[in-house]
Parts: sequence; C-alpha cells; structure tokens
Amino acid sequence: MAKTTNPPATPDADPDIVNLRDALEERYLAYALSTIMGRALPDARDGLKPVHRRILYGMHILRLDPGTAFKKCAKIVGDVMGSFHPHGDQAIYDALVRLAQDFSSRYPMIEGQGNFGNIDGDSAAAYRYTEARMTDAARLLLEGINEDAIDFRENYSGDQKEPIVLPAAFPNLLANGSQGIAVGMATSIPPHNASELCDAALYLVTHPKATTDQLLTFVPGPDFPTGGIVVDGPEQIAETYRTGRGSFRVRAKWSKEEGTRGTWVAVVTEIPYGVQKSRLIEKIAELLNDKKLPLLADVRDESAEDVRVVLEPRARNVDPNVLMESLFRMTELESRFPVNMNVLADGVVPRVVSLSEALKQWLDHRRDVLLRRSRFRLGEIEHRLEVLAGMLIVFLHLDEVIRIIREEDEPKDALKARFELTDVQANYILDTRLRSLRRLEEMQLRKDFDALTAEKTGIEALLADESEQWKTITAQIRDVKKKLSANPKLGKRRTQFETPPEGIALDLTEAMIEREPVTVVLSTKGWIRTLKGHMADLSALQFKGDDSLQTAFFAETTSRILVLATHGKVFTLEASKLPGGRGFGEPVRLMAEIEEGEDIVSIFPYVAGRRMLIAGSDGRGFLVGHDDMISSTRKGRAVLTVDAPARAQVLVTAEGDHVATIGENRKLLVFPITEVPEMARGKGVRLQRYKDGGIADAKVFAIADGLTWKDSAGRTFTVGKPELNEWIGKRAEAGRLPPKGFPKNNRFG
Repeated sequence: MAKTTNPPATPDADPDIVNLRDALEERYLAYALSTIMGRALPDARDGLKPVHRRILYGMHILRLDPGTAFKKCAKIVGDVMGSFHPHGDQAIYDALVRLAQDFSSRYPMIEGQGNFGNIDGDSAAAYRYTEARMTDAARLLLEGINEDAIDFRENYSGDQKEPIVLPAAFPNLLANGSQGIAVGMATSIPPHNASELCDAALYLVTHPKATTDQLLTFVPGPDFPTGGIVVDGPEQIAETYRTGRGSFRVRAKWSKEEGTRGTWVAVVTEIPYGVQKSRLIEKIAELLNDKKLPLLADVRDESAEDVRVVLEPRARNVDPNVLMESLFRMTELESRFPVNMNVLADGVVPRVVSLSEALKQWLDHRRDVLLRRSRFRLGEIEHRLEVLAGMLIVFLHLDEVIRIIREEDEPKDALKARFELTDVQANYILDTRLRSLRRLEEMQLRKDFDALTAEKTGIEALLADESEQWKTITAQIRDVKKKLSANPKLGKRRTQFETPPEGIALDLTEAMIEREPVTVVLSTKGWIRTLKGHMADLSALQFKGDDSLQTAFFAETTSRILVLATHGKVFTLEASKLPGGRGFGEPVRLMAEIEEGEDIVSIFPYVAGRRMLIAGSDGRGFLVGHDDMISSTRKGRAVLTVDAPARAQVLVTAEGDHVATIGENRKLLVFPITEVPEMARGKGVRLQRYKDGGIADAKVFAIADGLTWKDSAGRTFTVGKPELNEWIGKRAEAGRLPPKGFPKNNRFG
C-alpha cells in the first residue's frame, strides 16, 4: 500500500518580511544593553553588579548576619540561583568566593569558613565544603533595606521581589573597586581606603563645589588589598582622578636583608594587586633558566600566611637597586593597574566619572535613602499614634467600652459611632485582651504617645530642612568611619606612595663589576691602560719605544670612557675592560673602529648631564651633552660633522657663562655662551672668523672669575673681567691679539 503524506498546512496570514540587518542590529543592541546593565558595569550608588547584589540580598533573607552561624555555600548559591540569578551555579559561586577573599576585596563582604583559595592562584574548594556569612561591611550595605529605603522589582520568575539597589551606608564603589568588560565598554576601578573616602565625603558635604584636586588631600590614591607601592607622580595621579581614565604603576615592596660575610638578599613582602604569586615566581625562574637575569642567582618562596619571596643576587657587589630594577622591568613585580571609572550613573546611564562625581553619586543616594527611611518611619509613627489615641479613649471610658463589646451585635460600628473612632482604632481595641487594660498600661501608653509625638516633630523638621538632612548624613558617615577604624587590620592604609624612580641605566655587565678607583692613561700613539687607584705622580710610568704620555685622568672600574676622534665620531669604552697597568696597554683602535688616518682628539670619563663645547678646525662648533655622545657599538656615534680638510679640533667642558676662542692666527675672542646652540649632532655655528688658518683652542669660563691660562713653565695667569672688555664681543667676530704673557702655542693649557 502506497504511503500517503499530508500537504503542509497553509499559514493563516502572510509572513512578516524582516530585513536581516535590522533584525541583527536590534537583537545585538538588546544583548549589548543586557550585558552593560546586568552584568559588567557597577551601579554608582552601591558599587555592586547584579550578581553581587543578589548574593548579599539572598544571604540577608537567610539571616546570615555577622555573628550568626555559618551556612553552606551550596545553600546560598542554590537560593540565589533559584530566586534571583538564573545563571550557572559556578558563576555565582566564583563571585561569592571573590567577595570573601581578603587579597581580592579590600573590604570583604563575606566571611568564609573553609578553603576560599589563596594568592598563589589556587581555586576555592567546592561549595559543598565551604560555609559563609556576611561581614559588617555587607551589613552596612543592607542597612535599612526593610524600611522602604530602596525600590524593588520582580525577580525573573515574578514570584518574589529583589532590590534594584542597596541602601549602601558604605562607600563600596570606590572602597572595593570594580572590574568588568561589556560590549564596547569596560570598567576598571581600583580599591581605596574607606576611612579616607569618608573624610573626602564629609568635606564634600560642607563644600559641595569641591574639586577633585581638593579631595585628593584626603584620598591620595588607591589602597590595594595586597599593598605595594604606587610610583606615579602626584600630577599624573591627579589627572587620572580628574578624568576618570589612566593607570597606576604599582611595584612590589621589598627590603634588603644582610647576611654573613657581606652577603645579602632582597626580600619581597608585598606584590602588586591581581598578580598570582605562584605565576610570578614561575616567570622569574623561567627567566633565570633562560639566562635573562644575569644578576640573579636564585629565587625562593618562603611565604607562610604573609608573602615572603627571597631573591638571591649572583654576587655580593651587585647593586640591590639595579637587581630590582631589572626584575621590575622584566617581571610582574611591577604592573600597571588600568583606571576606567565607567559606571552606571544613577543606576541607568553608563558614564566615566571623576573622583568627586563618584562620591557625589554615593552622597545623593544616601540622601534619598534618608528621606525614604524617614517617611517610612513617619508612617509607622502616625499609625502608632492613631492606635494610642484610640487606646487612651478606652481607658477614659473603659466600662462603656466593655458594655458595648458585650451587648452590641456589631461592636465595631458601635464603638466608632460612640467615640468617633477610625477603623484602625476600633479593630485594635477589639483585638486587645481585657487583662492588659490596667492602670499601669495607661501610663505607659501616655508616655509612648508623648515620645512618638516628639519623634514625629523631629522627622517632619528633618524632611522640611535640607541642611538638617546633610547633618544627619554627616553623623552617619562619621559613625561608619568609627566602625571601620575600630578594626586596625581593615582601617590601616596598605599601599604606600613613592616618587617616580629616576632612570637607572641597566648595564647588567657593569652591575657585576666591583666599584674601584682607577687611573686611565693614554699615550701619544693611542695606547690605553688603567692603573689601580688614583695616581697623581706618573713620572715613573714607562712607555713602549719612543711613545710618551698624552693624558691621564681619574675614573672608576664602573665608568664609561668617551673618546673623540678627528673625524667627529665619539666612541664609548668600558673602564672595566681596559687592560691593566703591568704592560704598555693596548691600542684604542682594537676596541673602537677608528678609521685609518684619524687620530684621537680627546678622552674623558662620562658624567651624566654634563655638557661639552665641541668644535672643528674650521671654527664651527656647538654645545653637546655627554648623554648624546654615548654609543653602544664599536662604530661609535657621529657627533660633529666636518668637511675635509677640516677635522675635529676642540672638546672642552662647558661650565661657565662665557667662551674664549683663540685662532691659529693668534686672535682671541670672548663671547657669551648663550650665543652657542646646544645640539645632539651637526656642524654647529661659526665661533670665530679667520682669514687664514683655523681654531687653535677654546675654553668655557665664568666671567666673574676671569680668564686663566698656563704658560710653558706651568704658571697660572688670570685676566679679570675689567681687563677683558676689549676682547669681549659677539660670536663669529675676528677677535684681537691676546694679552701679554699668553702662551705662544696658542693653548689655554
């Protein structure tokens, strides 16, 4: 028998034609809004995301207040998931665990019992093994939640109510911070010290127009749970808090511990926030095995309850600061905490806020909570006063009330008609036991009536006067600060501040060298060597063949030596690598690629920040810093550009306010040093004009001290400022013949 199939049913109406692009945009926008509002960004008023708010409210329903018995986390997670948060149980438990970790939350909202993980990155035990209850900070967030302080909405199933925001007597947004990634936006708020935030809020109450810069006198910066040191400058910190965007540079806290026989180790006691200690040590060990940390010999984790990471240097003479600087640059011992204070302002609008705006959001919310709680209390008082007024009538006509109750078929209506009572008063009288109607009870009711009347007057005055409202909020904030200060472990600031560290040249080879004084000697034929110590008398020094002494100067084994050649290049030598003084030394050309036909003009030790006057034989020159002459290769650095036949001729220290130049034509010129530009490289400007020949020598000096020179006999001559007037002119002039007694070799000596 053939199988028959029924034809497809005809649709009742024509299908809707929807543009795919529009449909995708609409659905993706709904997803994005859901992610932003319901998952990633915290509410500016209580600083909580929905999952955290639901966990705390679920624990409130379970009455897990501080001091009560712990309950299994499985019970908490199950109730929260079943009533408020229809997502995975593991996501809820992970959020609960983070609220309980004192290295993740500056002020933990949950007190845990059991294994809740550690700073090494080990995860918490399963929720069937752990227990929890709320902390005092969480209790502050929920304070007044049953007094109509905030709005509620239906949960996802519509059978219960959940809070839209918590009353938040605690400045949680900034105290604990928040991190999250939404669609197209993210948030990253560092934790702060709550006592400092309370001080800033109190100042903001009395000075509503206070700027972020003024509030920074109370809140100097973040206060991370794991401590550490913030090394950003005050201006950068202030800019971050003004704009709500930036970053904080956080370093580990360390100290040097002395050992026996001059040995030492660096001990890290605090690590940057968010860094897993085990991963940090693994990274250091990996770099150590790859020989990328030549200053470090070993790393040990001696941590117990507190962090203690021991770093052992490779040699005793290693500079501790250089060792730590290398680790800061290559490991997570230094990290950057990004700041993007993107929150739901008023619980609705995503916006990046400044420090002052964040505090204002909390203060405005506290005022709303105060007004709502006051109105709620006022309603309770009015209800109680109405009841008390009815009871007082009962005591005045007790026999008549009893008669009506015993004889009337409708005692409620009879009571209302006889004594002009309300429904509330009549119902309360009928529900009251006769044995409680004693004379003593009447006296207590009158006392309660008077007390409630006075309280009502106070609340009405509060609701009518904004200044009284802020006074009440001020008292509440001071009370919160007092509670926080009572716990030194929570109240004390953990993160410290230091000025930004100056740049440390991480020449790791030099860092392994023991610092010792040496004398660098250069011969006329370009042979170089070092002598131990600073030797002033070099008369007994021997040279190879007909070679002789050209120059000598004092330095240290860690010094870098700069060499200027006649083609204008400067080469860098390391004093520790120069040959010792037992032999004649070695040619400089073996250490630097000085071209054939070029000679050494000058050799001197590198000094950070020092300036020099450099000039070619054609009389052109400029000022250049030592830092601009350093090179890292044997090829050197081209500093002075000279065109043949000109050659580099002069290189002198630029310490003074005037320049004196002498030409081969024996003409002397003095002019202000301000007329000479400072450059990193180039030809420079004309220092002195010559008809024939070029520059012979130059000197930078202080005009107030006069111009000095030495003659061939070693005697020093000085010409004071008044006598120099006829030689003082402008740069690029020809100059005049020098004073009597000036050396015939045209050198200042």
